[in-house]
Parts: sequence; C-alpha cells; structure tokens
Amino acid sequence: MFKFVLAALLAVNALVAQAQENLPLVELTAGFHRIEAEVAANDRTRQVGLMNRRTMPPQRGMLFVFDQPNTHCMWMRNTLIPLSVAFMDEDGRIINIEDMQPQTENNHCARRPARYALEMNLGWFAQRGIAAGASLRGLERASRR
Repeated sequence: MFKFVLAALLAVNALVAQAQENLPLVELTAGFHRIEAEVAANDRTRQVGLMNRRTMPPQRGMLFVFDQPNTHCMWMRNTLIPLSVAFMDEDGRIINIEDMQPQTENNHCARRPARYALEMNLGWFAQRGIAAGASLRGLERASRR
C-alpha cells in the first residue's frame, strides 16, 4: 500500500512540474513597476498555478488568463508561499486585490467579472501603492498566447 501511495504522489508531483515547465513569460507594467509574469492560459496550467514552489523572485508573478470574464476564485491548496492576487477586467483595470495564506482552501474571488488574475508575492501590490482602479499594461500580449 505504501508503495502505491508513494508512486501516486510522485506521479502527481511530476504532472505539477510538467505543467509549470516552460510557461511563456510576458512583461507587464503597473505604472513604472515591471513584472515578469508566467502565463497560465489553459485549464491545466491554471489548476496547477504556483503549487509546490518554495520561492518566487520579487518581480516575478503568475498571470492567469481566463477564457471568459467571470467572478473567478483562487485558493492556495498545495501553494507554499504567501501571495497577493489582483483580479483585473478585460482592460487590465484592477477590480480587487486579495491576500492569500499558504496551504489554505479559502476562496478569494473577483468582486465582479474578471478576465485576468495576477499572483505576486504577498504585499507586492500594497508595497508599491497599487490598488483597485489601477491599470496594468501588456495583458494583450498574454491574451494572444
């Protein structure tokens, strides 16, 4: 039984690593702040997100591109680093920003239909004075992927 469970865990970890490998990068800007965002634009990469990562460079994040605007929600199952997520509309305007704690299953949702969500290290937006109503640039490059 132990061997079966271990094999299953190894297989899941391999799938997570494969989903995170070679994600395309897009450069975004929030005012004069530059962001290198990995793009998660399909079901598999959006479901895996930043799971099992132990660190993330300060200017790096993950951009979730959704097929349709909706009140999308995020959680932190198997995510080891604390994050802040900004939900954005089709034009890149921030709807709301939520802080998320590691390894929790609390839902953090857009307050109105969002087309994008950008996860950054916890406090990244607040430390730079970026709040609801601010706009991010460069999202059109991510939408074409």
